[in-house]
Amino acid sequence: MIYVGIDIAKTTHYAAILSSDGEVLTQPFPFRNDLIGFQKLLSNLSSYEQKQILIGLESTAHYGENLITYFFNLGFSIAVINPIQTANLRRANIRKIKTDKVDTFLIAKALILGSYSLVQKKSVSIMQLKGLCSSRQNLVLLRTRAKIQMNTYIDQLFPELNGFFKSNLHLNVAHALLKEHSTASDIAKLHLTYLTNLLRNNSHGRYSRDKAVELKALAAHSIGVENPALPLQIRQLIEQIELFDTQIENVNQMIESIMFDINSPIMSIPGIGYINGAMILASIVDINRFTKPCQICAYAGIDPIVIQSGNFTARSTRMSKRGSSMFRYALINVAHNVVRNNETFKAYYDSKIAQGKSHYNALGHCAYKLLRVIFKLMKDNVSFDLA
Repeated sequence: MIYVGIDIAKTTHYAAILSSDGEVLTQPFPFRNDLIGFQKLLSNLSSYEQKQILIGLESTAHYGENLITYFFNLGFSIAVINPIQTANLRRANIRKIKTDKVDTFLIAKALILGSYSLVQKKSVSIMQLKGLCSSRQNLVLLRTRAKIQMNTYIDQLFPELNGFFKSNLHLNVAHALLKEHSTASDIAKLHLTYLTNLLRNNSHGRYSRDKAVELKALAAHSIGVENPALPLQIRQLIEQIELFDTQIENVNQMIESIMFDINSPIMSIPGIGYINGAMILASIVDINRFTKPCQICAYAGIDPIVIQSGNFTARSTRMSKRGSSMFRYALINVAHNVVRNNETFKAYYDSKIAQGKSHYNALGHCAYKLLRVIFKLMKDNVSFDLA
């Protein structure tokens, strides 16, 4: 077997080639993170039979994804190594040296020891999901900020409008109104028939003439300020929010398509949708990185903090909240849905409430239990059948 250890960097990677006996066949050499660099590595591997080659790299950031995709599509076997494995090998050396060249040998040795996870077709899809979920989070955050800023401007121009739309200024009818008429004085001057049609047509008939009369009365007695700059800013924010809505929907559709192809067993759990399921899979990446359920619970940060000193051990503690916030967010969402769709989890939730736990504390316990179930489903590749 031929082992290729690659140390990943942003612009220039290093690679070394070892035999199964640990003999150095090719000393560490640099190659750029571009097509010419990939072809250079390919040229160095051309003298070996492809089926005998195992390429390994650490699971770090996103800089290795292009290389993984390139060589995986060419039919090479790719292995991903936990950085902890190479760190342990480095500590085992008398001289604890860390350089790009030395790391290539450590990665190759980790391959020889079998400390890796093979990249499969599903792994490439998971990488795509990871990027899409991250992009979706950013879009949702930007949309939320735009909505908050828009609410701030409305509080200055027409504060009574928030109550009229029952604290939801981001309905289609509210956006349609504000894009054309943002100030209270402007709305107060509108013809009643025009305002009625505007509200009715953009609310599917839910806002009638009576609501138009109510809105005109509110506008006539509003304490809103006159600031000619704010209507422009409101229109721009509405355009941004609508753009974010479209972009999020496009991302959702692609996530759903990838999740359909992956066909993960976690989707058999009642209450898990494509978006939350995608965030869970994107966070886990490879279930084989974990050997015990407690490891993945600690990775998600939903394990309890241990507080102990002398003979004292705290009986009540909070979850550690280490690791990915996206992972925990998805788990809590899913736990809430599973509690509503599964009698076993509902009974478990009720038992925690009966113990005096708060709603979110009880959900945290359910999420912990659910993640152990997810671990089992993914490890054994079986469907959920808990009554």
